[in-house]
Amino acid sequence: MGHPPDHAPDRAPNLVSAADKTLLIVYHSMTGGAHQMAQAACDGAQGEPGVRVRLRHASDVAPDEVLAADGYIFATPENLAAISGQLKDFFDRCYYPVLDRINGRPYASLICAGSDGSNAARQIARIAMGWRLKPVAEPLIVCTHAQTPEAIAAPKQIDEESLTACRALGEALAAGLVLGVF
Repeated sequence: MGHPPDHAPDRAPNLVSAADKTLLIVYHSMTGGAHQMAQAACDGAQGEPGVRVRLRHASDVAPDEVLAADGYIFATPENLAAISGQLKDFFDRCYYPVLDRINGRPYASLICAGSDGSNAARQIARIAMGWRLKPVAEPLIVCTHAQTPEAIAAPKQIDEESLTACRALGEALAAGLVLGVF
C-alpha cells in the first residue's frame, strides 16, 4: 500500500523568508490512525505564520531533512507494544548522520495505540534523548481499543476530540518555534 503525497505549506516558496522556522512531521501509518493524527498536527502548525511545515512519510525522510528542520513531531502506530518498523527504520537511517548536530531542538510525539502506547512513547523519548532533543509536550497517545486481529487490521477513524488535541499540539509547537521559546 502506498502512502499519501507529502504536504508542504500553502505559501508559495518565494513568500517564505529566511527567518522562517521549519517543523518536520515524520509519520508512519498502517491503518490510517497515525496519519490522521500527523495531518491534524500539520493543519494546526500551518496556521502559524513564519513556519514551514513538512509532513513526510518515515520511509522518505533523509538525514538532510532532519538537519534542515528546527523542530519535530514523530507520529507512529503502536505495533506489538513498540514504534512501527518504518519509524524505527527512519531513526536507524538518520540517527548517526545527525547525531550532535540537532542538540536542543524541540520535539513531540503522537502515538496511535490499540491498548496502551506508553512503550512506543518511551522508545521515541529514548531515541530523542540520544539526539539531545528537548521534549516540549507529553506524548499524545490516542487509544483505539483495537484488540482482535480484525479490529487491529481495520482502517482507523480518530475521534474529533483527539484530532483537536493533535491540531493544538502542532499549533503550539509551531508558535513556540516562531517565538523562540524552544
